[in-house]
Amino acid sequence: MRELTPEHSGFSATLNLPAQARTRSGVQFNPLAERWSYRDNTETVSLNFSKFQLVTDTFMSASKLTFLWYAENMSSAHLHNLHQRLEHFIRLVTDGRDDPLNEITSQDVLNYKAGLRKRDSWYLGSLSGLLQKWHELGYPGVSQDAVALLKQLRIQGNLKGEAVLTMDTRHGPFTEIEIQSIHAGLESAKADGRINLESYLLVHLYMLLGQRSVQYAGLKVCDVGVGRSQDGSAVYTLHIPRAKQRAQLSRTEFKDRVLIPQIGELLVDYANQVRSAYTERLSDPSQAPLFPAKQSRSNEPAGFSFHRTSDSLADSVERTVKKLKVISERTGQPIHITATRFRRTVGTRAATEGHGELIIAELLDHSDTQNVGVYVEAVPGIVERIDRAVALQMAPLAQAFAGIIINDESQATRSGDPTSRIIDPRFDTSMTPMGNCGKFGFCGSLAPIACYTCSNFQPWLDGPHDAVLMHLISERERLLVGSDIRIASINDRTILAVAEVVKQCEDIQIAESETPNV
Repeated sequence: MRELTPEHSGFSATLNLPAQARTRSGVQFNPLAERWSYRDNTETVSLNFSKFQLVTDTFMSASKLTFLWYAENMSSAHLHNLHQRLEHFIRLVTDGRDDPLNEITSQDVLNYKAGLRKRDSWYLGSLSGLLQKWHELGYPGVSQDAVALLKQLRIQGNLKGEAVLTMDTRHGPFTEIEIQSIHAGLESAKADGRINLESYLLVHLYMLLGQRSVQYAGLKVCDVGVGRSQDGSAVYTLHIPRAKQRAQLSRTEFKDRVLIPQIGELLVDYANQVRSAYTERLSDPSQAPLFPAKQSRSNEPAGFSFHRTSDSLADSVERTVKKLKVISERTGQPIHITATRFRRTVGTRAATEGHGELIIAELLDHSDTQNVGVYVEAVPGIVERIDRAVALQMAPLAQAFAGIIINDESQATRSGDPTSRIIDPRFDTSMTPMGNCGKFGFCGSLAPIACYTCSNFQPWLDGPHDAVLMHLISERERLLVGSDIRIASINDRTILAVAEVVKQCEDIQIAESETPNV
């Protein structure tokens, strides 16, 4: 930590910047440079001070010295955010003036506050801490009256959870149907080789755990563990480094997360593959990154060789899911993918299951509960009922049905093969098939419910699909009474797939009835 020297007790403080400085995590950089650019653990820092237009040299030096304190004592993410806020402030308060900014006064603060849109009013809250620290450090550039005003102002904080509360289709949590669609697309893409095991596992970890990208970027192969429960079954865990807290470094504290066996087993095998690949590249291959970069970079901090940045991992997740071309039942368009949406979905699903703020904060690795209440508040808006009319209306948008409707078995891929027939007496006591399976080989899915979302399913035009639809809707209503919405909505995507079959069959039959006989 940079200590204040006696001359730093007032505005006569020296403004000599050092040629070299070191971040809290030990990364060296040059504060004299116009752009501070370096790699700090798993994050890339790039602060361009040339964007501070129309300021005096004294103001520029004082601002750099203040940011130097943040670089030495706080996280790189916090440093970057404050740089953005000051850049925005300078741009607004110098707009239309000729003389360069030398000192921020109370009038500048008031002008800035008045010029902010309501949705951006929280910017001043972030900036206030920076300006008060600036003045506290004794550097010129922030007047006493500006600090006094900032301490008196009631500044609105960042509007937390707006995307969650409104279930925003671009930035809010995914609906249950959307997350089921992503999962189905992921399984299909892995099965046909469109995505590799690394991408498959990375997306699954985002979906299952909802941690921040910086935490996944800090993972090493040694963080994947497997133990045994009392009954002898395997228990798979992931040792996740904590992050976000401003003065906390990557890989200094950890939380263990238990993984479902299907993913845990694959992750153990994958981690062993990565470890083997780095036996000759690292002195200790157990310290290899779980999701490594293709090559090492010269600016990597000690202990993070071959680690990708958090932005790189987030981009990888977004690219992978976009390849799946999953459609949202709310928009009829490909789902907008961001890494943050997976995190918000985990929080929303936990609230839907009835978990309180403390549990949600623990799941999302928050240090307190001030930012998780929004998930609990959002629950009433998530609970929806689906009847036949709603299902038929939503079905074309969701595009959950992936098969092809056929007139009868003569058009089936496995025509004449009685084992390909999908029959269930619950829906037709006459044992009339509802369709055929076009897959050659064993299928572990539960027919006929799982068939409707399978690309190999070939439903018959006159199959008892409406009976299947009404059964699923009735079962959903029954579960809503005795359990939570998560359990009740487990088959929502299947309901839309069956509804799409019902609708397509009705459209075909109407078209055929209107076609004149030749």
